[in-house]
Amino acid sequence: MGNKAKKEKKNKKKKQRSLQGRVFRISLLGGLILGVVSLLIGLVIYSLVLFDQYTTLAFNLSQNTSTIVDDVVDIADLTDHVSSIYHGLTEEEKANPDTEEYLNRYAEVTQREDYKKLIELLGEYTVTNNVDDMYVVMYDDDTDACIYIADPEKDPELVCPTGFWEEIDQDEVDKFQNWDGKDKIYGVSYAPGHGFVATSGVPFRDSEGNVICYIMVDVSIRDLVYGMRDFVIWYFIALAIIITVYIFFVMRIMKKSIIRPINRVTDAAKNYASDKLEGKEGEEHFEDLGIDSGDEIENLANTMADMEKDIGSYVENLMEVTKERERIGAELSVATQIQANMLPKLFPHFPERKEVELYASMTPAKEVGGDFFDFFYIDEDHLAMVMADVSGKGVPAALFMVIAKTLIKDHALMGELSPAEILTQTNERLCEGNDAEYFVTVWLAIIDLKTGKGMAANAGHEHPAIRRAGGSFELSIYKHSPAVATMEGLKFREHEFEMKPGDSFFVYTDGVPEATNANDELYGPERMLEALNKDPEATPAEILENVRKSVDDFVGDAPQFDDLTMLCFKYKGC
Repeated sequence: MGNKAKKEKKNKKKKQRSLQGRVFRISLLGGLILGVVSLLIGLVIYSLVLFDQYTTLAFNLSQNTSTIVDDVVDIADLTDHVSSIYHGLTEEEKANPDTEEYLNRYAEVTQREDYKKLIELLGEYTVTNNVDDMYVVMYDDDTDACIYIADPEKDPELVCPTGFWEEIDQDEVDKFQNWDGKDKIYGVSYAPGHGFVATSGVPFRDSEGNVICYIMVDVSIRDLVYGMRDFVIWYFIALAIIITVYIFFVMRIMKKSIIRPINRVTDAAKNYASDKLEGKEGEEHFEDLGIDSGDEIENLANTMADMEKDIGSYVENLMEVTKERERIGAELSVATQIQANMLPKLFPHFPERKEVELYASMTPAKEVGGDFFDFFYIDEDHLAMVMADVSGKGVPAALFMVIAKTLIKDHALMGELSPAEILTQTNERLCEGNDAEYFVTVWLAIIDLKTGKGMAANAGHEHPAIRRAGGSFELSIYKHSPAVATMEGLKFREHEFEMKPGDSFFVYTDGVPEATNANDELYGPERMLEALNKDPEATPAEILENVRKSVDDFVGDAPQFDDLTMLCFKYKGC
């Protein structure tokens, strides 16, 4: 996939994740969460209210019925009768309440007139009050059994006949023993044929206040379930309508107050960038957007308008600076060319002279440098050679270099002065008006090509490397004089030397041994001598190339901080 296709795909994805879509999703999610929470709260409140109504109905009905029952039936006698029969049954008979023998035992109870009145009363109240069942039960402490006394249920599948008993667990026992009938609800249970029912009731007490039995009412809560179902259905219908209307108005408000202003700022930014690419000037893109929302979007539009003005001013200034830099660059280019033309650059420089072989090079650290070399004939037999390094870099050092080079050459060409005297005269002239306190280190030698004898002066410069015929390059170390232009009235030392046919020397500026790699390690004189002696019999040009290659390999990608200037002289004799 190309870069263009990737960019289009990326832009498409960004468009799908627009602010408008994000606002819609957040609004929808917020509405759904709020709706679900409201639904749960509503269901709880609805269930509690409706459930309370059912249980209140059952409780009140059981209270009212207990009063009437107490007037119609001797409930204590009826309870004792049922209990006595129950205790007279064997365990096997108790385990089979559907047998004829079991039912015959309770026939005399069911034939009692008061029992019949009780069944009729409970059945009538069940129908007229629209409840599922009303019945009378007792709890037997000896056997922890719940015994049915009267149940008017007509369905044979559901009826609990008189004397029917159920074992109940300890929790149910505690409920029977501790329940005083004051609470509205006894419990919720599942009854076959009825589903889930809420059971409530009141106790019958004897003259001493003891509970002898309970009249119970079962109310089906299926209406509650159906009501909850209908509630949920209508709630979701209403919620969908409310969320739709809510999102509609939210989106309209968001589109008007946020999305449209942001799109206007975006379009203005695109037009601004397009006009800049096409070079159009003068039109203000953000100033007249007309966004007055009084919020962060208005601040953004105002900031963009200020930014457009600032960029316009910056571009104008940048153009001026660029023009100035181009002008300076052009002038530096001319200065570089002038400086290069001031140094000897044609080799062999003296093709007609067979006594010498000489080569030199200078690589500035900036456009122009402060190093320089020179060589010229003072007369037919005497050759002068100069290697110098001005303090500082760039144009100021180059200007100082031009003056120093010119003074040294002018004084040398007089033909009457020794190297020390030439440097003395040059020092006095350079010290005049040297407020910037520049100075220059100089190595100056004059050699008689007929005899090989010469004089040299070293004003604070690097030690030259000497090679005798058939030997290796070694540093020639001796005491220096101070650098030129450090102070007025200086006197410079000089010393004699003699070259034999086949001898060579190598002079250089400090940019060679002080070349630095990325680890801040110095190249050093040892590596320089190793490069010189890689092929000591080579021509001067090849020797300089060996040193330069060695320096480049050592420095690597580290920047060049100083000028690199070198000269190699080989004496062949007459």
